Amino acid sequence: MRIGLWIDEEGLRIDQVGAAAKAAEESGIDRIWFSQRTGWDALTLVAGAAPYTSTIGFAVGVVPVYPRHPLALAAQALSVQALTDNRLLLGVGSSHPVIIEGMHGVPMERPADYMREYVEALTGLLTGEPTDYQGGRITARGHLAITGAEAPQTIVAALGPRMLQLAGELTAGTITSWVGPELIESYIRPTIDKAAAGRPRPEVIATATVAVTDDPDATRSWIRERFGAAGDMPAYRAVLDRGGVTGPEETAVLGDEASVAREIERFAAAGATEFILCPVGTHEEQQRTIRFAHDYAQQLT
Repeated sequence: MRIGLWIDEEGLRIDQVGAAAKAAEESGIDRIWFSQRTGWDALTLVAGAAPYTSTIGFAVGVVPVYPRHPLALAAQALSVQALTDNRLLLGVGSSHPVIIEGMHGVPMERPADYMREYVEALTGLLTGEPTDYQGGRITARGHLAITGAEAPQTIVAALGPRMLQLAGELTAGTITSWVGPELIESYIRPTIDKAAAGRPRPEVIATATVAVTDDPDATRSWIRERFGAAGDMPAYRAVLDRGGVTGPEETAVLGDEASVAREIERFAAAGATEFILCPVGTHEEQQRTIRFAHDYAQQLT
């Protein structure tokens, strides 16, 4: 199983992000992850941070599809590929009504159907071949030619059955949020594997908030205060209910170094192909968690 590290870019300059990426590369971490939030554009951040490194992979988890036409996203992703020696993994997702409808003012109807059309159009455009796609809701016609750019692997953030179905049928796999190893083993992995019958086994990339800490209860309260609202978003609420937990804080990986390492191993045994550590907690806990991630990755190399 690969080890990924999420970098919290908020408030950082590009040289600081680059230095964090370089340190991760030197420790043997497989991939750096950025989120599309309310600051840095995630794909632009990859292009800016990559020159500080030479081999480590980069990924965005994830770019919301509604605000960007497939032609626009394909052009940006291929540009990043050309600028990073083809080290990008492209994650896409439907996001949530509070963001897409509330912030962008875009109707979010039948997101699984929209995502299927989007991925079908995007896949063709990423190959660099002429594309003439006409779906029920998406039209994409064009030809993107960017010298040196290879089509990046694409994954879909999928938690519900229909999203997992299309992720298995059409992409390299999925990335999960607020999901523990039990749910990966009993639901995520078998559902996406069944959908991918006849294709390469899909990636199941597990994201978890992680803190190497001596006070797990206090860190759970920290997570509840900052991420508790995620439990009110329908897609997250459904997967939390499916996992039998009340809030995001109950899916966190917390404890001393040995405890966190054991929990990561449980994700691997459940069928995860990559585990992304998202450091949380106090500044000291986050720094301790990053040091652990570096040491853990070094042991695996």
